[in-house]
Amino acid sequence: MWMESFEENQVSVARTHPLEWLKWSVVAMRPRQWSKNFLLFAGLLFAEKLGDVPRVWLNILAFVSFCLISGAVYIYNDLQDVERDRLHPQKRQRPIASGRLPVTVAGWFMSGAMAVGLLLAFWIRPAFGWLAVLYVLLSLGYSLGGKQIVILDVFLIAAGFVLRALAGAVAIDVSISGWLLACTTLLALFLGFCKRRHELATLGEEAFNHRVTLGEYSVGLLDQFIAIVSSATIITYALYTIQSATAAQHEGLKYTIPIVMYGIFRYLYLVHRKDLGGAPEQVLMEDRGIQATILLWIAVAIWAILR
Repeated sequence: MWMESFEENQVSVARTHPLEWLKWSVVAMRPRQWSKNFLLFAGLLFAEKLGDVPRVWLNILAFVSFCLISGAVYIYNDLQDVERDRLHPQKRQRPIASGRLPVTVAGWFMSGAMAVGLLLAFWIRPAFGWLAVLYVLLSLGYSLGGKQIVILDVFLIAAGFVLRALAGAVAIDVSISGWLLACTTLLALFLGFCKRRHELATLGEEAFNHRVTLGEYSVGLLDQFIAIVSSATIITYALYTIQSATAAQHEGLKYTIPIVMYGIFRYLYLVHRKDLGGAPEQVLMEDRGIQATILLWIAVAIWAILR
């Protein structure tokens, strides 16, 4: 049935208005996933620069730059995985896999978004521009082979999160704590292993056809990885908010510990009981519990830093 739908979409492509191509190009950039780029604001928050207007604007431009760059990378990934995506129950609805967005148009849009994003990155600060290039190379390494290597595939995803946090600090010329980078790494690994677990549980016997590495995982193995990483995340974050140099200056940060614990437990509940976790950005956009947790954490963290 879905193949018939794909063929119908291919036939209608020739009649598609350019504005429709623009719409589907933006959709292919996965705006929901741009929420990951909010990590670029971590340095602004923990360096206590929220009142520094020039730095705030630089951080906003850095966010826009990474949205363009990461969006272009998503289009590239879809172009590379188009045949495999057509075997996936959800991914086959993506603009390129479904035929709504012609491959040629997607390629041109990808190139334009990447060029503008990198030019903006180097304009903000050369060091930030080179970190953006490193992010692109890391993403390409993941797409061209890294995602086929079991365990390393999730570590490469986590590295992308860490680069975002580091790049945000470099963009506004502030230092970022090693503790914060460690917490970011562990949290990214937690989300990555949860994503793999969801894919494995959803695709079942077809998992190997969609992604080779899924054949190397098992639900039991991933549950062990998730248990280890979630525990390490909580412990590392607790130590950061109690024993780090930042914690010594802002004792109130320790009150965010139970909020982080609840957020991780809530996410595990959604993974195990609600069959979510395949798309962290979807959980962020749709689950009121996770949204409330993040807003509460931001409020308490700002209170602890600014009081």
